[in-house]
Parts: sequence; structure tokens; C-alpha cells
Amino acid sequence: MNRPNPDPESPVPPSPAAGPIAATSKAVGGARHAELDLEHFLPYRLSVLSNRVSGAIARVYSQRYALSVTEWRVMAVLGRYPGLSANEVAQRTAMDKVAVSRAVARLTEAGRLERETHDDDRRRSVLQLSPDGYKIYDEVAPMALAFEQRLLVDIEPAEREALFRLLDRLDELEMQAEAEMAADTR
Repeated sequence: MNRPNPDPESPVPPSPAAGPIAATSKAVGGARHAELDLEHFLPYRLSVLSNRVSGAIARVYSQRYALSVTEWRVMAVLGRYPGLSANEVAQRTAMDKVAVSRAVARLTEAGRLERETHDDDRRRSVLQLSPDGYKIYDEVAPMALAFEQRLLVDIEPAEREALFRLLDRLDELEMQAEAEMAADTR
């Protein structure tokens, strides 16, 4: 547990368990505020890395195919899992439902997606890539995989395995923390 700092002008080194919120405070406009160490704040680091990696790949497919990152993610998910609804795509990608809905509309209008009524439930529509959509998917997916290989080339196989195990574990822990927060707000 971090103890209050008796001298507010001198920083107290945070304990390793303290995380990215330092025990120091920062004066801004005469008021003191908590100081969030973004360089050690996992959500920030993951977001920045994800944005940079996605942006590097997106430069290629956006120029060549006029696709946004959201549109490509929708296509990537449907290329792997055809027959999902827009809500299921949003769940798989953790993207905003409105953003997915807009991407689906643009992709459908461009002839890259097809929407069909689900056989078992006429109220539910499912999505799949059109032949034109698969043509783009079959060109972009290998480029994305090649970029991933370039990114990971200097990481040993054991480190890669550890990285993906940690990502899987973080995914589990995030879902658990999200469920706990939801329970706390009831």
C-alpha cells in the first residue's frame, strides 16, 4: 500500500505493484492531480502499438483498395468466419457496433459483402464476402501475414509462444475484470 507523501513536493517512488499511477502528484494551474505514467500503463501501450501496426498495414490496403481499418477488420473476420451477423462481427472485433454497421453498409454498397437472411431465423441477416470481397481478402491477407512475419522476425519462437500465451491470458483477465466492474455497478 502506498502511504501518503508527507512532502508533496518530493515524489515517493511507487512500489512495483502500484502500477502506472505514481504516488506523486503534478501541479497544473495551481491544483494537484494524479500522474498517470502512460509509458507503463498497459491499455495505453497496447492501443498505441495496435494503432501503429494497423496503420502500417492500412497504408497498403487503403491506397490499393480504398478500405478503412474498420472495413478491413470486418472483411478479415468474415473471411475467417463467414455467416456472422454484424453484431457478431462487432463482438469478435471488440469494435463499436455503429462503426461496424457503417463499415458493413459501405462494403455492401461497394459489392464486397453480401447480406442474406439466416435460414433458421428470418429476422437475422448474416454476412459473407462477395466474390469481389474474397478477391481483395485473398490479396490483403497474405500482405498482412508477411507484415506480421517481418515484425516478429527477431523474436525467438519461445518468445513468440510466450507472447501469445500472455495475450490469451490478458484477454481472459480483461473479460474477468470487465465482468467484475459490471457487477460492481449494479
